[in-house]
Amino acid sequence: MKNLPESERPRERLLSNGAGTLSAAELLAIIIKTGSKEDSAIGLANRLLSKTTKGIEDIADMSIEELKEVKGIGDAKAAQIIASLELGRRANSARFKKMKITNPTDLSDYFINEMAYLKREYFNIVMLDNKNFIIEIHTVSIGSLNSTIVHPREVYKNAIRRSSASIILVHNHPSGDTNPSKEDIAITERLVECGNILGIKVLDHIIVGENGYFSFKEQNLI
Repeated sequence: MKNLPESERPRERLLSNGAGTLSAAELLAIIIKTGSKEDSAIGLANRLLSKTTKGIEDIADMSIEELKEVKGIGDAKAAQIIASLELGRRANSARFKKMKITNPTDLSDYFINEMAYLKREYFNIVMLDNKNFIIEIHTVSIGSLNSTIVHPREVYKNAIRRSSASIILVHNHPSGDTNPSKEDIAITERLVECGNILGIKVLDHIIVGENGYFSFKEQNLI
């Protein structure tokens, strides 16, 4: 990138104009720092992006080994990329956990970004205090491509431990179809019943996919 005019170098453009003005390739080039014998840092970034269908969203789910399939990206560059993306996730999560939940869209936008493109089903619970502020988000189980096994004991163990007043269930459908299955409806009914007994109300069950979300509350299923 030293061969580029200073005004066109990603780092200098970021310092002058802000990170929001840079493309995904330019941001990745800053993280990668240096190129290889065959390519510049921005060339490596473009080649990495060319291996994806959804751009940075796919890169966020790549392993060290998958990143290293791009010639010129070794352990150090792969670790830099993963560390940077993880910091972004954690910063977003920390901001989110200070939120007060008032409707499903407060959660859906966050979880669509976090879960919509996962290749397996993840079942999470969002634990809330008596004023509907988030206490903690906990992954209860990780399933297969199209199913996950959830036991009420595992759901409520953490909710009881954190003295939750209520919980919201959230899981993803890797297929992208957010309509609930018969199993989704059955486990929701079971968890609602258990919550009523324990005094920890299930406020909603949200299913997310890349095209949106389904709220049991909005559809009057809870």
